[in-house]
Amino acid sequence: MKCPICYYHDTKVIDSRVATDGLSIRRRRECLKCEFRFSTYEEIEILDLVIVKRDGRREAYSREKLTSGLKKALEKRAITEDKFKKLTHNIERDLQRLQKSEITSRQIGQIVMKGLKKFDQVAYIRYASVYESFKDAHEFRKELNKLIKDKK
Repeated sequence: MKCPICYYHDTKVIDSRVATDGLSIRRRRECLKCEFRFSTYEEIEILDLVIVKRDGRREAYSREKLTSGLKKALEKRAITEDKFKKLTHNIERDLQRLQKSEITSRQIGQIVMKGLKKFDQVAYIRYASVYESFKDAHEFRKELNKLIKDKK
């Protein structure tokens, strides 16, 4: 790991502990040249997962695409960064549980909707309206009614 101040190529780890989110490791580091101290975070990364799109194209899994979609659904909702990270982690954990090297974008969408439904119902409706391509207010109302019925 390069030092962010002097760009020296080597640092030493002074301390490691579980981060406050419980899902990553926080490492305290020190540059071996200028002795600057800084923190890094280490988290699980999904590798070698191929997404099969609706049109048949294949592309590598992208955490950035997942977080972008979630952020749009959660826009202007009172969500902490820790809770957002936990949601993302839970969705990625569910993807990993499938134990497949290829999954469809439809499967990802279903897993995201399941996670959002438990996490924030407004965000769930926002995501579902785009993901399921609601054609009119009737379809929107139908999904809302299902959500309300499940709540009882």
